[in-house]
Amino acid sequence: MSLIDLLTGNTSNQVAEQAENKFGISRNQVIALLAVATPLIISYLRNKSQDAKEAEALNNALDKDHNGSILNDASQVETRQAEGSSILTHIFGGEKSAVENQLSQNTGISIDKIGPVLAMLAPVVMGYIGQQKQQSNVGAGGLGDLLGGILGNASSQAQTQQSSPLNDILGSVLGGGQSQTSGNPLNDILGKVLGGGANNQQQGGGLGSILGNIFGK
Repeated sequence: MSLIDLLTGNTSNQVAEQAENKFGISRNQVIALLAVATPLIISYLRNKSQDAKEAEALNNALDKDHNGSILNDASQVETRQAEGSSILTHIFGGEKSAVENQLSQNTGISIDKIGPVLAMLAPVVMGYIGQQKQQSNVGAGGLGDLLGGILGNASSQAQTQQSSPLNDILGSVLGGGQSQTSGNPLNDILGKVLGGGANNQQQGGGLGSILGNIFGK
């Protein structure tokens, strides 16, 4: 399963349905949030994995708790929400509030709901990473390349999918501003994450720089 498959397939639809029922927000908003937050989470984990201790901790967490079963069992999404909140706190640290504010502004999901919805999505993203880790048979030392490869493959695939339901959803939810030039908002998002990744590592820009690259702020 590619990252694009995750964002356009049954898993995202089932997660969106649960969030829609629980929080009363539109399914398209949830799918758009998943499409924006997933590469953001993966990009930030890739940066963190450059540190050997962080890479080992991530490797252990993936082996222990994220085997990918959640991708085929949507009932886990709601039951693992508290775990998802802890995951996001670890990934985003002191910038968690800023991340939530930015995502709330761009998706239209109210600030009081954005955190809980993200907490539902986080174990799904981790489950996907864990599945890819198992399939690639990599350890802590290979996580950075694995995560970078996930983003790179997704960006390449998005370039070939100019007409995609997900692009329509992203265009309608996030607005047409950043999609008018490329005609593909998903590729815009992935391209800007990838384009900013190396500079963020060198300059220590962290999530603030990544968010700036994603949203053009």
